[in-house]
Amino acid sequence: MMILIKNIKQIVQISYNPMLKVCGKEMANIETLDNAYLIIGNGKIVDFGPMINLSRATNKFRNFAIRDIDARGGMVFPSFCDSHTHLVYADSREKEFVDKIKGLSYEEIAKLGGGILHSAERLHRTSEKELTEQALERLNEIMMLGTGAVEIKSGYGLTTEDELKMLRIIKKLKELSPLTIVSTFLGAHAVPSEYWGRQSDYVDLVINEMIPQVASEELADYIDVFCDRGFFTEEETDRMLMAGMKYGLRPKIHANELDYSGGVQVGVKYNALSVDHLECTGDDEIQALLPSETMPTVLPGAAFFLNMPHAPVRKMITAGLPVAFASDYNPGSSPSGNMQLVLSMACIMYGLTPEEAINATTINTAYAMGLSESHGSIAIGKTANLFITEPIPSYGFMPYAFGSNKVWKVILNGNVIS
Repeated sequence: MMILIKNIKQIVQISYNPMLKVCGKEMANIETLDNAYLIIGNGKIVDFGPMINLSRATNKFRNFAIRDIDARGGMVFPSFCDSHTHLVYADSREKEFVDKIKGLSYEEIAKLGGGILHSAERLHRTSEKELTEQALERLNEIMMLGTGAVEIKSGYGLTTEDELKMLRIIKKLKELSPLTIVSTFLGAHAVPSEYWGRQSDYVDLVINEMIPQVASEELADYIDVFCDRGFFTEEETDRMLMAGMKYGLRPKIHANELDYSGGVQVGVKYNALSVDHLECTGDDEIQALLPSETMPTVLPGAAFFLNMPHAPVRKMITAGLPVAFASDYNPGSSPSGNMQLVLSMACIMYGLTPEEAINATTINTAYAMGLSESHGSIAIGKTANLFITEPIPSYGFMPYAFGSNKVWKVILNGNVIS
């Protein structure tokens, strides 16, 4: 069964000559097509063009069954790609939200046994079945808001058994959900309390026990480390990334959220696919990133929720860097996976134009997951992950109307989801 979407007001983020990422001043440009149709077959985009050519286009497929969808003047976008989430978790953390309002810092809450350690304790006591059901609910929610591909990290286990438990759940989610899912091993998300004062022993555990078992079961696509003040040092990060790479796990880094940690430079050294957070980014970090293949990824939900300084995104783009924006969906510092909201935050908080923000949440986040050859734009031969909006006046309305869901219909892998 083929799908024909007709009467599209505008197709947004077209790639006639597909690129893997968009950098610097080119982020201000997107391709669009007005008054258009789009045809899907075998899960791929097979054709699109102006409505005036529709009869000639459909004639090529006259021997196939075709399902018509009238876009009713809505727009078609590629599905959002969310390249940084922690959405497998067991409990919300609204008590910490109140603690933050009362003045406690992220680090102070962590020292009191809150934060990541609280999530690890709750995950340990929750069954795989319940964790899977909760995660599926979150996946279904973000899917209806326009996300079509998502990275999910472990990191709330902090023991070999529970890290493997998380990664097996993510593997199960890949089978159960129509979303494209990539998996990242984040055993070095925090130091468990029983290892306080002997952090190097925990690093040894990650290297000598966790990574080999994760690799033997083929549970992860990438490895991540939280390289920042109060978490893991440059030297420890260096050791863990090297160990992961020996098992074929390409790095992704939590870097420079709390301080100038050296995480960006370590990430570039090991050809990390992305370095994420980046609130503390200066000239040295930008210069390190410029000749690299590493995607700088900003997580505005965390900066908003924790009232943190904003990453210098305009300076990064002006220097010629690509920039991606992801949700950081997690229970402690960014309890939302709404990429429409991330799109708005990119414009409102960081001063991106709508065009730059669209590039930052589609093609560049696809790159940050290793998916930009197949996801992140509307191009013939790419996976048919897209959504049709309600009738809206322009693509600028997407970030402008930050409080409402503009998605009318979701199509993933060429299948109509809603």
